[in-house]
Amino acid sequence: MTFHKEGYTSLAICILFIFVLNALVQFYFPGAHAVKWILYILSFLLFVIIVQFFRSPKITIEANNKHVLCPADGKVVVIEETEETEFLKDKRIQLSVFMSPINVHINRNPIAGVIKYFKYHKGKYLVAWHPKSSTENERTTIAIENSDGVIVLFRQIAGALARRIVWYVKEGDVVDQGEQFGFIKFGSRVDVFLPIGTKINVELGEVVKGGRTILAELADKPAPAKTKAQAEDAFENVKAARPVKNTLKKK
Repeated sequence: MTFHKEGYTSLAICILFIFVLNALVQFYFPGAHAVKWILYILSFLLFVIIVQFFRSPKITIEANNKHVLCPADGKVVVIEETEETEFLKDKRIQLSVFMSPINVHINRNPIAGVIKYFKYHKGKYLVAWHPKSSTENERTTIAIENSDGVIVLFRQIAGALARRIVWYVKEGDVVDQGEQFGFIKFGSRVDVFLPIGTKINVELGEVVKGGRTILAELADKPAPAKTKAQAEDAFENVKAARPVKNTLKKK
């Protein structure tokens, strides 16, 4: 277990605040022992909260080109078919993970591949479970195409409390499955948009772990549709290879 780099500033501010507050109480109320002990306990709890929030556990990633790994710790709050209108512009299976303040807030790539699309959106700060938070809140949209040509799109979404989204990727980057792509401070939500036909391995309300839980299994990529000319050529080739029976009766 280590401390995440995104927490250094917050930890420094926390320690400074605790030091100043305790120094003031000690200076102005030297005899208020009960108040000082209460303050010591509250200061310790605040320090523990900051440390646990920015914790960065070491995990082992089991990469698999067919698997879609969970991008964050949390609880599955949405599994539904929807229309993705920003980049893919087609029907997808949306799977959303809500991250509470007690979860690890590291975000990880669900698949390996190339970043085909990235965009940051300014927006509102609706509560993360609000239906419109996916399209109206502050957010990032990222799409990765794997080696089979399958694209998985996902979003970091800020909530009412979380107002700081951090990302480490850009369009054109080649990324590994399970690698960190960002961080959301103080709880929020991540949406994942999967191709229709993907096998979903989780259920609503299930607690999931970033980089460890297998959210879904991608279906084999279907063969591209043949053009009319290709279909006619294929038919002619079949005819040429197969002898035609003479159904006329001999006289």
